Amino acid sequence: MFPMEKINIAEVIATLPGPFQPRDLATPNDSVIRLARLHGEFPWHHHDEDELFLCWDGTFRLDLQDHAPITLHPGEIFVVPAGLEHRPVAATPAHVLMIERPETKQHGN
Repeated sequence: MFPMEKINIAEVIATLPGPFQPRDLATPNDSVIRLARLHGEFPWHHHDEDELFLCWDGTFRLDLQDHAPITLHPGEIFVVPAGLEHRPVAATPAHVLMIERPETKQHGN
C-alpha cells in the first residue's frame, strides 16, 4: 500500500539506480505504475498480460516480434498485447511509465 501523497516523477527519476531497474510508484486498483530508465537493449521477452508503455522523456523503440518497431516520443503511449515478444531499446537515456499487473515479471514469462 502506498501513502496518500503526491509523487514527483522528476524526483523519483533522480533516484533511479540505473537502466532497466524499475521503481513502483503506485498501485491503483489491480494495476501497478512502474517508472524505469531505458538505455541500451533489454532482452526479448513476453508477458501473459498486456503491458502499457508511456514515454515520459527521451525517445525509445519497442521492437515487436513479426511487426514493425514502434518509436515512442514524450507523451506517447503504446500497449504491447499479451503474449507478444518485445524488447525496449534506447540509444540514449529515456524514461518510461509502465502500467501492468503487480505480478508482471520484468523479464517476462
